[in-house]
Amino acid sequence: MRVRLAEVAFARSGDKGDTANVGLIAFDDALYPILEKEVTAERVRDHFKGICEGEVERFELPNLRALNFLLHRSLDGGGTVSLMLDAQGKTFSTALLRMEIEILDELLPGRPAAD
Repeated sequence: MRVRLAEVAFARSGDKGDTANVGLIAFDDALYPILEKEVTAERVRDHFKGICEGEVERFELPNLRALNFLLHRSLDGGGTVSLMLDAQGKTFSTALLRMEIEILDELLPGRPAAD
């Protein structure tokens, strides 16, 4: 089934100059491999098409059940020079949580495992 990332993870974001930094953290250990498979740098770049003008890098942090993404050239120069409404990238985490992924129904939080 297709679900938004918000159903399986939470996220935080911020900035480093003109680069948005977005962390995505799975709700539990069973969900991390799904994130690892489904949330690639390419898919994140496509999701932020028109906003991110540079490369997207992905870093894996399995001990934290997290993926971290750097979205280069996505903040119009950064907080000190940009006139963007969100020049520090604080809303990027919410935007990423709207991305949809494929997941087995029984892996969703609160759903019983299949027999």
